[in-house]
Amino acid sequence: MFDESSRRTADLFLVSFLILFMELACIRWFGSMVVFLTFFTNIVLLAAFLGISVGCLAASSRRNLIDTVIPILLVGMTVACVVLYVFTKYSDVMIDVGGQGSPQQIFFGTEYRARDLSRFVVPLEAVAGVFFVLVALTFVGLGQVMGRAFTTLPNRMVAYTVNIAGSLAGIAGFALVSYERAPPSVWFAVSLGLCFYFLARRTMLQVCAQIAVFVLLALAANALPAVQESWSPYYKISYQPALRTISTNNIGHQSMADVDESAPAYALPHLLNRDAGGPAFDSVLIIGAGSGNDVAAALHHGANSIDAVEIDPTINGLGRRYHPNLPYADPRVTVHIDDGRSFVRQTGKKYDLVIYALVDSLVLHSGFSNIRLESFLFTQEAFADIRRVLKPGGLFVAYNFYRQGWLVGRLRAMMAGAFGRPPLVMTMPYQPEVLPEQALGSAFTFVVGGEEGALRRFEQQFTSGRFFWMNERPDLNAGINGFGAKPPSGDADWQRIAPAAVRPQAHDHAATDDWPFFYLRERTVPLINVRGALVVAVLSLTILLPFAPQRRVRPNWHMFFMGAGFMLLETKGVVHLALLFGSTWLVNSIVFFAILVMILCSNLWVLAFRPSQLRTYYVLLACSLMVASLVPMNTFLTLPGAARVVVSCAIVFVPVFFAGVIFGTAFRDATAPDIALGSNIGGAILGGLSENLSLLIGFNNLCVLALLFYAMSALSLRKQT
Repeated sequence: MFDESSRRTADLFLVSFLILFMELACIRWFGSMVVFLTFFTNIVLLAAFLGISVGCLAASSRRNLIDTVIPILLVGMTVACVVLYVFTKYSDVMIDVGGQGSPQQIFFGTEYRARDLSRFVVPLEAVAGVFFVLVALTFVGLGQVMGRAFTTLPNRMVAYTVNIAGSLAGIAGFALVSYERAPPSVWFAVSLGLCFYFLARRTMLQVCAQIAVFVLLALAANALPAVQESWSPYYKISYQPALRTISTNNIGHQSMADVDESAPAYALPHLLNRDAGGPAFDSVLIIGAGSGNDVAAALHHGANSIDAVEIDPTINGLGRRYHPNLPYADPRVTVHIDDGRSFVRQTGKKYDLVIYALVDSLVLHSGFSNIRLESFLFTQEAFADIRRVLKPGGLFVAYNFYRQGWLVGRLRAMMAGAFGRPPLVMTMPYQPEVLPEQALGSAFTFVVGGEEGALRRFEQQFTSGRFFWMNERPDLNAGINGFGAKPPSGDADWQRIAPAAVRPQAHDHAATDDWPFFYLRERTVPLINVRGALVVAVLSLTILLPFAPQRRVRPNWHMFFMGAGFMLLETKGVVHLALLFGSTWLVNSIVFFAILVMILCSNLWVLAFRPSQLRTYYVLLACSLMVASLVPMNTFLTLPGAARVVVSCAIVFVPVFFAGVIFGTAFRDATAPDIALGSNIGGAILGGLSENLSLLIGFNNLCVLALLFYAMSALSLRKQT
């Protein structure tokens, strides 16, 4: 039998586990169900922070807010399903993501409905605001349970250590269900089971609401009988066998093509090389191999060794099972489930051909930052890495529907900078010129390489008014030379391909590892982000005021500003280590786990050494943040593996340790632990909103902003004393 103290300790551990686990579950589920919210998943993260903060502040309230958790979650999930149904069913409803026609920032998959043809245009920030409120209210009851648990344990630092241990278990638990690719019914079975444990009264309403959640999940999973639904660590993936199409988070993503019968565009670099007189590409690297179309085309044209890199194991698995050409069953193909940039840096091989195959993830890397899974593939340094793994005369090909003329100009300039010569830029259908202000519906293929080899042969062919001609029927492309002034026959199905003249945008900014915002037109915070931040700020205050226990309660400003600074430390750590070790979900989970372990170590330091003065730790924190801001993130990329791990982790985690010691000491001495904790979590919302400034100043300078927040916390501490 547990005594009362042991039971309270166990309850704090369990609620800490529950909050972290359910937070991650909501980020995944709402991001996948609410169309386009996947591009702004920090909305769900910040909503969870707000709810927890408000709950902690309401710990002394007589109302048991835990009773509201399951019913409000049911309401939120129902609204999400209704929004998805309306958007899917009615084509005249459009969710506006910052102006799809001429956006400040491009989001692939959002441009398929024209604003002038839609009768109902709903701004995404309005949709996000609704779910921000619903998710925040869901977490209020859990925050109250945690706040009360802290006040019942006499030793604050022991309580905080238990809280961190529970959070570590929550991250590990969700990482496990992600690894097993478990569906949402498993995520919410764990979450709601623990919610049921903490209920003050287990009423029929609670039971019915819990059952209704699982009924809703089952209906959502089986809404389209002809579609197979599965969950990877990144997406909800819907596969339609009849069409062999794959959607991710309800956005069309890719399809499987029989390259022997259709889709000759996947063979374009091989056809160009063949008809320019070059030998078949022997060794090929395909980044973003997906379900296997590019792999199948490379095999069809004689490649002897193919490294296929795909970050999503579920998409790769669908290709293994269902691709009509079965490319992944060929012994010449080696599959790597990895981040493309990470693979390129670690491989010792050289390739005749490297392909970026429709690299667009449609999802953010994490809820902590504005970078996407593919962001570090499209930087100046990434293209230099590609050049390093090419053989002399090797070729680099990137193709996609790049949507905007300015983006095409930026990509051309970045490739020219990395390779010392401009790429050939070809469009399908053909257009002779690309202007910065154009909204584009064409597919673009960029081809670049060394001074000699395939690229030189292509350039020699595209002279004297010659074009390359390709037919939609792959069999007609065999046995002919596609280069010529006229198509091989009078058949109108021959498609004309030739380099386009690309006019660059004035004062363009190349994407770099510090500013990896390839899809952002200018160094600015887009209006959609500004409006979203204002919505979050106003709604946060609106929710906070009714739940504040009494008007006498004031925030602990020292803890508040520490929360803001620490949120930026977490963001910088996640982005930094994603660059160094890959943007995979596993790296992400390990980073969060390691940050919590470092906080646990700082707790043990406070328990062992009982610091009374924080001046020394503030100085050490400031010094470590200055080092982190002055040392570029990619400095350690060239270090050997062990050294890269040690040095980069020191840069990331040393500031976390000193910040943890400061927090632990202040929390130990706080007169109202629930208010202190609530204020700290509330400050994290400010830090999360401030992360948008990385779009303007880059990620290294976030350390300067974090330093400013910590300076404000130090000043607040002096005023309190």
